[in-house]
Amino acid sequence: MSTELKITRPDDWHLHLRDGDMLAAVLPETARHFARAIIMPNLVPPIVTGDHARAYRDRILTALPEGMTFEPLMTLYLTETTDPDDLAAAFESGLIKAVKLYPAGATTNSASGVRNFENVRAVLERMADIGCPLCIHGEVTTGDVDIFDREAVFIDTVLDPLRRAIPGLRVVMEHITTADGVAYAQSADQDLGATITTHHLIINRNHILVGGIKPHYYCLPVAKRESHRQALVAAATSGDKRFFLGTDSAPHLDHLKENACGCAGCFTATNTMSLLAHVFEDQNALSNLEAFASLNGPSFYKLPVNTDTLTLTKGAKAQWPDKIDTPQGPVTVFDPGFDVFWSVTD
Repeated sequence: MSTELKITRPDDWHLHLRDGDMLAAVLPETARHFARAIIMPNLVPPIVTGDHARAYRDRILTALPEGMTFEPLMTLYLTETTDPDDLAAAFESGLIKAVKLYPAGATTNSASGVRNFENVRAVLERMADIGCPLCIHGEVTTGDVDIFDREAVFIDTVLDPLRRAIPGLRVVMEHITTADGVAYAQSADQDLGATITTHHLIINRNHILVGGIKPHYYCLPVAKRESHRQALVAAATSGDKRFFLGTDSAPHLDHLKENACGCAGCFTATNTMSLLAHVFEDQNALSNLEAFASLNGPSFYKLPVNTDTLTLTKGAKAQWPDKIDTPQGPVTVFDPGFDVFWSVTD
């Protein structure tokens, strides 16, 4: 006996597609289920100008398989030398939908990120004036702060002062991982949203460390205690418009994950919708899955909701490939560690 759930076609509000052969290999995994995605700009070199964003968008569309429909929503990588006029022109033309702030050293390919926030204040004020959202990787990177505390400290010492200093700046707290992040997002009545990843709804730090190090569960921000995971699940499944899906699906070649200094990131593009249906059903909240995956994101970004639909069916055990092949080697698909019985059927 099967159960069917039809929702508005979802979007992914935080996605890594990389470039070249990797882009060609992983793009179909997202385009199969998602209509649009906010594309992360942390390539090497990063996407820092409107011209860079336009060229990257063209490469993505060229890599899209025939018969698939997908809209890449481009972003710029904020640096301390970002030209506010170029940024404003790119946003007002519709070329970009947001700007990404990486604290320098916070995650993969973040060396060009911000070290002194005063150096980007003029750019942020310009963004507030024109309504351009700022997507923030919310972690401090100083060595004296424990890695499990980086998000909470960032909220207190950087994010809250920043929002108070620049009222009207529209901010997305990306891939929140803590109860602190949930509470801060809930404290705002406007101009603040938060994305939650698929994997942070499923794993806690024990999954990474107990019984041996599991490199394919290692991500940044790193998964936290079980109590924090439970807070994320409660927020995602609540229907609260401030929370929406950003998978942070991040492909890395297996040999770069499985070594002495493995890359951070979980690749979830392939099976996210099946996993979300499982999580939401477990919370008796399937009726809120559409809000989280399909409605709340467009509302924050002031974009129209998609007009087509996606159908999930509960029946036989869901099947997906263990790995996605690329010319340079395989990429492992995220394994939730339990059987899932929801599949995308239309």
